[in-house]
Amino acid sequence: MQSWLVAHWVEIAGVATGAACVILAARRSMWTYPVGIANTALYLVVFADSALYADAALQIMFMVLSVTGWFDWAMARRRESEAHLRRDEAFVGGATARTLLLLALGFVVALAAITYVLYAFTDSTTELPDATVTAGSVIAQIMLNRRWWQCWLVWLAVDVVSVGLYAYKGLWPTAVLYLGFCVIVLVALRDWRRVLAVQREPEVAHV
Repeated sequence: MQSWLVAHWVEIAGVATGAACVILAARRSMWTYPVGIANTALYLVVFADSALYADAALQIMFMVLSVTGWFDWAMARRRESEAHLRRDEAFVGGATARTLLLLALGFVVALAAITYVLYAFTDSTTELPDATVTAGSVIAQIMLNRRWWQCWLVWLAVDVVSVGLYAYKGLWPTAVLYLGFCVIVLVALRDWRRVLAVQREPEVAHV
């Protein structure tokens, strides 16, 4: 057991920071971003060693998106404070139908491009699921940065695919982590929609 822990300590640390990152995001805490940056650094190593090249490259993109998301959330909290609003009173939003359509098209294009690159230029044996997780995660992270509640629906789809992918690759701690993510995501989805409903109550009363 000790030898297994030593051999897999990077993945175990990634599991711990990954769980903390998602829980913090579900609770709308800005600490999700510094913890997430640590998580991406750990999984960059794990995925590269497992020939999950798209997922490895995704970690670098996540670092960039984490910095921009951190800034976006900080500005949103600042606007709440300056307007003398309660926490979360004007924090959660929703993407429009047009935006969702554009994001779906972006996902399809990214999926096709990443699958082709993995098939043509790497020794990957999981091109399609790897590309699906990568493209879906980017879309979901962009939506999370914008604080759109629909991001949790995308994260749920990504997590379901991830469970199968990481189990196939023998990354069992990570597969279990993503199975746990599915539960956290469902709770976050319910909570964010509840917050959004509360935000809209004054608008309904005003009308």
